[in-house]
Amino acid sequence: MNKITSFLLLVFLSASCTSETLLAPVKIDGKYGYIDKNGNRIIKPQFDNAWEFQEGLAVIQLGGKFGYIDKNGKIVINPQFDDAWDFKEGRAVIQLGGKCGYIDKNGKIVINPQFEEAQWFQEGLAVIVLGNVWGYIDKIGEIAINPQFEGAGDFQEGLAWIKLGGQCGYIDKTGKIAINPQFEGAYPFQEGLAMIKLGDKYGYIDKNGKIVITTQFDEAFWFHEGLARIKLGGKCGYIDKNGKVVIEPQFEDALWFQEGLAGFLLDGKCGYIDKTGKIAINPLFESALDFQEGLARIKLGNKWGYIDKGGNIVINPQFEGAGDFN
Repeated sequence: MNKITSFLLLVFLSASCTSETLLAPVKIDGKYGYIDKNGNRIIKPQFDNAWEFQEGLAVIQLGGKFGYIDKNGKIVINPQFDDAWDFKEGRAVIQLGGKCGYIDKNGKIVINPQFEEAQWFQEGLAVIVLGNVWGYIDKIGEIAINPQFEGAGDFQEGLAWIKLGGQCGYIDKTGKIAINPQFEGAYPFQEGLAMIKLGDKYGYIDKNGKIVITTQFDEAFWFHEGLARIKLGGKCGYIDKNGKVVIEPQFEDALWFQEGLAGFLLDGKCGYIDKTGKIAINPLFESALDFQEGLARIKLGNKWGYIDKGGNIVINPQFEGAGDFN
């Protein structure tokens, strides 16, 4: 599965679902089940691993195989895959025999496993790898953009980054080069801007390929809620879309803003700031993740629980692992 592990970001593939049945995966006594926002156990711990719900279904693992459950805890697609990813745009990537393909929500294979790698659908197209070249397919598995790239990313805001001749640029959905390959690194557009890397520094471009925030940062991340996390001199802070530093680099690490707050690490403890840089929730936690539906996962000692935006513990730290409510 796709997993990101860092000091703050331990994500079991964030997802979204209907607000009337918000559930989160938690680990209890070595098994995964699901709780609601009141901490009630809705789906008993029984899975070897479990992830958040996406489009009404969640990936679970049993006996080394991956399948899917619904929000009642019913297995609707039997564990049969060597690996599986979340549903997005009605399709999910699965792996069988070392090759990747796609299933629909009935568990039917709609695009045969044939790719070395595959990513979820975004804006109607999905990145695939055939041999050692990257291209794009549509939802019926037809090649939409011929595999020809050394690397490629999802379409976002109409453009996708690609790598050709060791340099990164962007294409549109017809496969036409929209921004010439000229960067050492390139990342998806978000809120109209995209991170790029020139030399060993990061900056931002607009959709015309114009550098609008000069390459000056040691690290940089996507804009989210109008601000982007950057790193200078080993410390993290935030800039606005004009490139102005609005929160001085001072944190050992930090997350993007979500629901008005961002997690940060300072002196080995995690808390949250607001968009002015003011500490909104004191750094008390071993880990502190993004807010989702008004709650955020935090770690105290070696257990996970949930807090609200006031910093109040609403579900006591008691779980060996936990995911977002979706």
